Parts: sequence; C-alpha cells; structure tokens
Amino acid sequence: MRNFMKLNLEVPNLEEFVRRPPVEVGDVRDVKIEALGSGGDGIARIGGFVIFVPGTNVGDDVKIRVTRVLKKYAFAEVVE
Repeated sequence: MRNFMKLNLEVPNLEEFVRRPPVEVGDVRDVKIEALGSGGDGIARIGGFVIFVPGTNVGDDVKIRVTRVLKKYAFAEVVE
C-alpha cells in the first residue's frame, strides 16, 4: 500500500471571490451621465458598475446619493 501525504488545504471563503458593488446605500458621489437606459433614466458608472439616475441627460455632471443597491446595478437620486 502506498503512503499518501494528507494535504491540509484551506478552502477560501467564497465571499472573497464574489464581486461586491463599489457603492452602498447613502453614498454620495460625483458622476457623469454616460448614456440613457431604455426607461429614460441616466446611466452612470463607477468602476464599471451601473447606476441608474432618473431625471438626468447624457453629459450631465451630477452629485448623486445611492438609494438602492443590487448585485449588478444600483439606483440613485440627484442631490444639490
């Protein structure tokens, strides 16, 4: 019989591999509206992460407050 060495490998925490959104509810950021979504909301991106901002137009530079965050996108409102 062969003698096999037991490997003590730690299984990494799956959460480390899941990409987390770069924003949280309540975050205030300065963004530029890059496009319009099919519903007419402005689309901004932070690190490639999509944020829908109603009441904006392409090219607008706005300060936003994040109101809802999902896995692949978020919603925000314009703040003055």
